[in-house]
Amino acid sequence: MDNKVLFITDTYKDLNIKKDTSILMIEEAIKNKLDVFQCEINDLFIENNYVWASARNILSAGSTQVEGILKENIKVSDFKYSFMRKDPPVDENYINALHLLGLAEKQGAVIFNKPNSIKEFNEKIFALYFKKYIPKTLITSKIDRVKEFIDHNKTIIVKPLDGMGGTSIHKIDHISEKNINLLNEMTNMEKTQIICQEFIEDIYEGDYRVLIINGKPFKKTLARIPQGESFKGNLAAGGIGVAKDINDFQQKIGEEIGVYLNKKGINFAGIDIIGEYLTEINITSPTCAREIFDQTGENPIAELFKEL
Repeated sequence: MDNKVLFITDTYKDLNIKKDTSILMIEEAIKNKLDVFQCEINDLFIENNYVWASARNILSAGSTQVEGILKENIKVSDFKYSFMRKDPPVDENYINALHLLGLAEKQGAVIFNKPNSIKEFNEKIFALYFKKYIPKTLITSKIDRVKEFIDHNKTIIVKPLDGMGGTSIHKIDHISEKNINLLNEMTNMEKTQIICQEFIEDIYEGDYRVLIINGKPFKKTLARIPQGESFKGNLAAGGIGVAKDINDFQQKIGEEIGVYLNKKGINFAGIDIIGEYLTEINITSPTCAREIFDQTGENPIAELFKEL
C-alpha cells in the first residue's frame, strides 16, 4: 500500500479555503508527504465486487480550480486512509455512501470516522448516551407533547434531527398560532420527529466546541458566541468564534466521551458544551479546527495526524 489518502467531501470548489477544516486536513496530509485525492459521495461505486472512488489528485489545498483535473478510478481499499468529511444532512445518498464505505472496510480500507458508527449515531441523539450531562430533552413528532414540554420548561429550543450550522433552530417561550404553525412545518404535520431542549442561558457566554482527537480532548476550544439579539452561537449563523483554553469540566467530559468514541472507531469528533451541559456530539464532519489554529497557533489536525 502506498501513501495515497482519500478525502470524501462536498464539492471541492465550494469548500471555504480559509475556514474549512477539511481543507486544513488536506494541507496537513500534503505536509506529511501523503498523496492526496478527493471525491464526492456520488463518485463512489461498486464494480467487479470492489468499492472504487473516482477521485482527483490534489497537489495544493490552496486552490479551488480542480474541476479540470482528470479523475482516476482507485479502489478505496488501496488508499492508506480515507476520511469521510461530507457535511450533513445524513440523507438517503449519505447513508448509501456509508453502506459502500462499510463494504470497503471489509475489503481492507481504513476509514475515519468509521462508516458504521456514523450510521449508528445521529449527532443530536448521540449526546443522550451521556444523559447525566444533557439538558432536559424531548424527541417527538407530536405537537401536544411539545406544548407540555414548553409548559414545564417555559423557554425551549426546537431543531431538526438532521440539521447543521444553526439552520432551522428556533426558540419558543409560549404557545401561539405562529409557533404551532412552525411546529407543524418542522414535524411535517406530526410525521417527522424533532428535538426539543430546555433553553440554556449560558449560551450567551458561548457554545463551546471541544475537539476530541484520537479519544482525547484538545487543549484549546472554540467558544462560539451569539451576536446582537441572536441566541445562535453557530459560526454559520453569525456567531463569533473565540479560542480559549479547555476548562476542567470540558476536560472531564471530553475524556469520558473520548473513551467511548475510541471504541467506536471515531477518531475525530466535536462535542458541543453550553455551560455544564452537553448538547451535541458531531462525528460527520466536525469543524472549528481552523479557527482554533488561526487564533492560537495550536493545530488540532497536526495532533490528529501524529497518531495515524
